[in-house]
Amino acid sequence: MKYLFAEWDKLKKALDDKIILLNLDYDGTLTPIAVTPDKAVLSPEVKSVLGELARLQNCELAIISGRALCDIRKMVGLKNIVYVGNHGFEIDGPRIHFESLTPPDIKKTFAKFKDDLIKNFAKLEGVIIEDKGLTLSVHYRLVPERMTDSVIRIFHKTCRPYLKKKRIKVGSGKKVFEIKPPIEWDKGKAVLWILSQRKRAEGGKNVLPIYIGDDRTDEDVFL
Repeated sequence: MKYLFAEWDKLKKALDDKIILLNLDYDGTLTPIAVTPDKAVLSPEVKSVLGELARLQNCELAIISGRALCDIRKMVGLKNIVYVGNHGFEIDGPRIHFESLTPPDIKKTFAKFKDDLIKNFAKLEGVIIEDKGLTLSVHYRLVPERMTDSVIRIFHKTCRPYLKKKRIKVGSGKKVFEIKPPIEWDKGKAVLWILSQRKRAEGGKNVLPIYIGDDRTDEDVFL
């Protein structure tokens, strides 16, 4: 792995005559990791920089998040940029829109799985179950450290029958579990889709994708 600023001159040269597709993760990248999702608020300074980037003629800005699309749009609050929610299952921006079609039976599965999570974690204080429509998150940052192993054990026990039947996909991040539909789609595939749309819109001009993130779900972009 190379240190970015040690390669800065090479990078600047690589950017010449290219349109930059700048993809930025939200939680932990644009904001510090917060104890609860609602506390991860964008600072005025960062929002100002994002606004400047969005106004550059050779830069297309996309905010990529595991949050629901409506949530990440509200948290950032900028117009004329691309928003990607639910780990890529929702995409919206200027001249671009995508939403993964989740089969009705999968939606029923998620509703049942959520009920199981609520029941199984009822006696564990500090667990937050976040329903984002197309995906679920189980946050346990507020759980006392001595109870962390119990959270992990209960979560995996709850998942087991659903995973066995291939009804869900499970990932993990910093004190959070992510539950997604059993569909081959993620942040990486979402970025590739946006890139293909932008290349088509720019009439074959060079579009250079850049991605900045901090957590395991961001690694899908580099695979």
